[in-house]
Amino acid sequence: MRVIQVENYEKMSKLAAKIISSQIILNPKIKIGLATGSTPVGLYEELIKLYKEKEISFSEVLTFNLDEYYPLKNSHKSSYHVFMEENLFKHVDIKISNTHIPNGEAENPFEEALRYEKAIEAVGGIDLQLLGIGINGHIGFNEPSDYFEKETHLVDLSKATLNSNAKYFDDRESMPTKAISVGIGTIMKSKKILLLASGTSKSEIVERMIYGKVSPKVPASILQFHNDITVILDKEAGKGLKLHDKNA
Repeated sequence: MRVIQVENYEKMSKLAAKIISSQIILNPKIKIGLATGSTPVGLYEELIKLYKEKEISFSEVLTFNLDEYYPLKNSHKSSYHVFMEENLFKHVDIKISNTHIPNGEAENPFEEALRYEKAIEAVGGIDLQLLGIGINGHIGFNEPSDYFEKETHLVDLSKATLNSNAKYFDDRESMPTKAISVGIGTIMKSKKILLLASGTSKSEIVERMIYGKVSPKVPASILQFHNDITVILDKEAGKGLKLHDKNA
């Protein structure tokens, strides 16, 4: 695990964009796993800049998002379908047919989870998986549990996640309490992983992720076992690592 600490959110976003853009240049048909939430917004802004400067093209890139709320209309303003459209897809030359997000409108979420898992398998898995981390250690919507979920599945969102994400909905009552999420096993099959964390609220869980005991109670701790993972932290998120070797 390579851990890189930078001064602030802007530098974290720029460095992450350099890493992803270099991978796109090396492999124009790269399969990228995408994340949502506030953390990657700056990264997506930087990728858009690089596209507009003609440094990169998304024309052959395949993307698979980690998750989507369930049940939720794909057109809902708080859906990850809309998030990705607004924050990346409509600003670059990616083909919508090459983008994949779990269907929050699916009649049967279990069948949708299986369909999504098979879609990832059909293209040979993810080349580069982008991750954030929740304050409870979740990656994707893989919440703390008694075991690691292997494949895409339906999740009951934890109270901590609901509290953290409630700000994206008009009221708590309208917020879905479940989600369809790519599983830990599928994430771990990714050839490369890039995890971003920003802000003081993430410092404690970041330290547990990197140096703590591997446990499904801290889902992100499993990343200690991945053989090609880069973690980029801003100063606040990395402050808990000051007593440790920064190259974990």
